[in-house]
Amino acid sequence: MVWEKTCHPVGVTKLCIAQNPEADELLDSSPLALLLGMLLDQQIQMEIAFLGPKKLYDRLGGKLDVHTIADYDPEAFATLACTPPAIHRYGGSMAKRVQALCQFIVSEWDGDVEAIWTRDKPTGAEVLKRLKALPGFGEQKAKIFLALLGKQRGVQPYGWRKAAGDYGTAGSHRSVADVTSHDSLQQVRSFKKAAKIAARATDK
Repeated sequence: MVWEKTCHPVGVTKLCIAQNPEADELLDSSPLALLLGMLLDQQIQMEIAFLGPKKLYDRLGGKLDVHTIADYDPEAFATLACTPPAIHRYGGSMAKRVQALCQFIVSEWDGDVEAIWTRDKPTGAEVLKRLKALPGFGEQKAKIFLALLGKQRGVQPYGWRKAAGDYGTAGSHRSVADVTSHDSLQQVRSFKKAAKIAARATDK
């Protein structure tokens, strides 16, 4: 599965999230890889999270297929995900989440990842609703991914910025949606660090 040409309008550059050319190439060409990277993006550095799909791709014989992952033997898939270097700090639990997400996409979206944000020409609010329904995607993760689609994939349904909230703000450096280089990654990291400090101060 690869991105349709309409998802690469003039001005949309190749992804630079994993900070690894081969991993970013996979993210750039595979909607499933990008979605799985977003799923893995918690409790570890984001570039490591988005490197996870490439690890799966390599261990699955140079193919990242939603049906293959959905049907994979759970124990064998957990072993595959946990093999050093693991796809995540919590490789076993994340293997279950990856399979649950792929199984949901197969059952609810006929295995078509892009249909989540393209089928029936949804509004930004509807895409957000669809993303929130995915296993492992809460509201914040759904908003960030919607912003990532809009800012870097050219997927801009009506009202997408509003639906994405602050993550959709142009020129911000709040999340992975704003990572387009090493420098912007550091800016996002600094923003998150400052936000955590502010949150701790508020809690006192």
